[in-house]
Amino acid sequence: MLGDRRLFDDMARVASGAAGAFGGIRSRMEGELRDQVERLLARMKLVTREEFEVVEALAQKARAEQEILAERLAALEAQLGAQASSPQAPSKAKPSPARKKPPAAPAAKPARRRRGEP
Repeated sequence: MLGDRRLFDDMARVASGAAGAFGGIRSRMEGELRDQVERLLARMKLVTREEFEVVEALAQKARAEQEILAERLAALEAQLGAQASSPQAPSKAKPSPARKKPPAAPAAKPARRRRGEP
């Protein structure tokens, strides 16, 4: 009986060692697979979730601003169309003064030529 007991103890140790080795192999395989996937994704130049969400928020903001501007443009066009169809009323707005041009810079003098130069 003592011999059988030792045999079973040895078999249990071998089995637990094999299970530990297989667990180590499994974790190593998972690590290698994870590294391969990360390298593949890096080559594909994909964006992260955070970068995508930031760009998505910017696009939504730009779309909202564009809709507001489109509404303002439509209102201004309607107002301009109403003014064009109504008789011309004298304008009470004060004409803007003409802009004065800044004084022109003096013309540069031509460079002096030395004797013998073409």
